[in-house]
Amino acid sequence: MKRQIITLLGLMSLTSWLVSAADIDGKWTAEIAGRGGQVTQTLMLKADGGTLTGSLEGRGGSMKISNGTINGDDVSFSVVREFNGNSMTEQYKGTLSGGELKLTVSGGRRGPREQVFRKAST
Repeated sequence: MKRQIITLLGLMSLTSWLVSAADIDGKWTAEIAGRGGQVTQTLMLKADGGTLTGSLEGRGGSMKISNGTINGDDVSFSVVREFNGNSMTEQYKGTLSGGELKLTVSGGRRGPREQVFRKAST
């Protein structure tokens, strides 16, 4: 009986982890304050086990994400931005909660900042 309960709890944990990973797949958008007003950023994400791939599109065009991981509701990835021949890496780290992806962005020219992406309906 004890073994069955442990097996059941393990399966429930694995199922929860897989459901969280599946929920991140798709299109996410955020309105970010920019120099000329609000800028829409779009994340396209795909989870494969604990690996997260995709792209971030906004001012400056589309950039592939790198070093992407998802572990339960915890998400992290990096984006390398190119400006006038210079590159800078920004790290994104946060949590997935329902239809919101709350991320802290660090690196680049500005200090840490919060961004909230919402799952697009299509």
